[in-house]
Amino acid sequence: METVEMNSVSLKRPHSEDDLDEIKRQKISENSKTGNDSGQSVETETEQPDKSLLEDTKNEIIPNEEGEEQEDEELEDSDEDGESESFADMMKHGLTESDVGITKFVSSHKGFSGILKERYSDFVVHEIGKDGRVSHLDDFSVPVDDEDPSEETFTVLSDDDKQRLEELQLLKNKETSVAIEVIEDTKEKRTVIHQAVKSLFPGLETKTEDRDGKKYIIAYHAAGKKALANPRKHSWPKSRGSYCHFVLYKENKDTMDAINVLSRFLRVKPNIFSYMGTKDKRAITVQEIAVLRITAQRLAHLNKCLMNFKLGNFSYKNHPLKLGELQGNHFTVVLRNITGTNDQIEQAMHSLREIGFINYYGMQRFGTTAVPTYQIGRAILQNNWSEVMDLILKPRPGAEKGYLVKCREEWAKTRDPAAALKKLPVKRCVEGQLLRGLLKYGMKNIISAFGIIPRNNRLMYIHSYQSYVWNNMVSKRIEEYGLRAVPGDLTLKGATAVHIEEGDVDNYTIHDVVMPLPGFDVIYPKHKIGEAYKEMLVADNLDINNMRHKIRDYSLSGAYRKIIIRPQNVNWEVVAYDDPKIPLFTTDLDKLEGKPLPVLPTDGKFRALKMEFSLPPSTYATMAIREVLKMDTSIKNQTQLNTTWLR
Repeated sequence: METVEMNSVSLKRPHSEDDLDEIKRQKISENSKTGNDSGQSVETETEQPDKSLLEDTKNEIIPNEEGEEQEDEELEDSDEDGESESFADMMKHGLTESDVGITKFVSSHKGFSGILKERYSDFVVHEIGKDGRVSHLDDFSVPVDDEDPSEETFTVLSDDDKQRLEELQLLKNKETSVAIEVIEDTKEKRTVIHQAVKSLFPGLETKTEDRDGKKYIIAYHAAGKKALANPRKHSWPKSRGSYCHFVLYKENKDTMDAINVLSRFLRVKPNIFSYMGTKDKRAITVQEIAVLRITAQRLAHLNKCLMNFKLGNFSYKNHPLKLGELQGNHFTVVLRNITGTNDQIEQAMHSLREIGFINYYGMQRFGTTAVPTYQIGRAILQNNWSEVMDLILKPRPGAEKGYLVKCREEWAKTRDPAAALKKLPVKRCVEGQLLRGLLKYGMKNIISAFGIIPRNNRLMYIHSYQSYVWNNMVSKRIEEYGLRAVPGDLTLKGATAVHIEEGDVDNYTIHDVVMPLPGFDVIYPKHKIGEAYKEMLVADNLDINNMRHKIRDYSLSGAYRKIIIRPQNVNWEVVAYDDPKIPLFTTDLDKLEGKPLPVLPTDGKFRALKMEFSLPPSTYATMAIREVLKMDTSIKNQTQLNTTWLR
């Protein structure tokens, strides 16, 4: 096995018109983990944090309960500032793979070009549960339960009634009750209205009153503000598991956005949902979700009114889901308009199956603007808080939302948090949260101001720095020692890292070797790369022997990560096609709806590579695809290689 330096491969990217509309509308997702982990059109992780980070993020949903993320998207849609620069020109300021230490390949085949995610439906992700079962949506039926309300429950209330009840439930006005007139006064009709209010608006109680000879159902809060936070215990049958588990099939939405939408439609808080991992936005994804004391009947009803989502495979269980409790994800990927010969493709895919790929952290880990997230993480670890503030708020070249540009310009001009905040219609972004913190705590207390940002988002910066160091060190390790285990390397015995000794080296392969993310609770290789870690951190004014921070949240314990990943269940097929918009395989939803397999020509104008593979948690699918195509997956490189892409 040999290592190969990376060469840029020119990509021919004739994107479809719907992609162009989406890219122009979105310009670029600015969030590495600050809202959407996977907004880039080319970056997909198996969407699971490192084991060492699970304690930090255990089932903690990033606060976004009022749906600001969707509001953000709506504003983005209308953000027409008439920038004279093309998208490609703006992305000249972005990162390339070499900027974040991604420089090596393990295979020797010649690279070829292809279009990744020309359509989001070309990228399908199925979650693999801890029992090894792959999640599929293949059943819309609802478990039969005598306790469930009738179907009429969902239609008996008018839109006006629902609006007033929601405002009462969420305490949005001063009203203490809502009166609903019973038009067709029968006991059965009153019963249905009582059931509808109680099941659709948790926390509300009802009673019947006579007013001027007419019957009214009166809805009111049973327990004040606490009622909304706690679903009604007494209305849930003891024989039924407290959690409804279901499979969520979603298209072109990230997991948190999907949960926010579901919570708004169900009129509950997002934190009653749990899941094993977040999934990519620009893809079709299938994963298991659990929700506390919401019936399968209510969830199934959402299938009639939600776009881009389908819910099914319902069951009741006594436990929620926990972040990290999965074996990984299974990917089905189409690379369109490929240029490689059949021999090149066979070599590339056999190498992927037999050797694997370098387990680099992908580009989304580092952000997409001219200020990489790892730079902010480094400043946090250096305790340089004025630098942290400056990096987050200062003007930066490149593609950004118009209102963020105006906010940064105002900040640079005035250094006035209040004035800069006025330029932001969306206050939930990291910049808005930091400005609110500065307004509250003052410019001399940046630490407290920064602390207003949700914890997961703050930790994202230092995890990005760890990933930056790891990528660079792995590239050095492979350059120095190639693809074989050598004395001084690290391997895991259970959960404990040990050094490979001279006498044992023949018992190990490169697939056994791990490298540490820097921290106070890890050991380092006993060869040149151990010293390289120290040198890199010294250059960044950090002490590798003192990774504890005076603020506990920012103390890094470290972790170990395999340097080579060999995907499982690797399969591939080359197909011909004429129409770039035609789907090249059927999804779970297609199968449920009885859609036939697409009819493909035997000798079409274009060729596509259909590939399937399974990856463990915390690995990036695009790093596997990078190994196949031998191309730089950064947005900067792709737009610079073909500047006509968006014209």
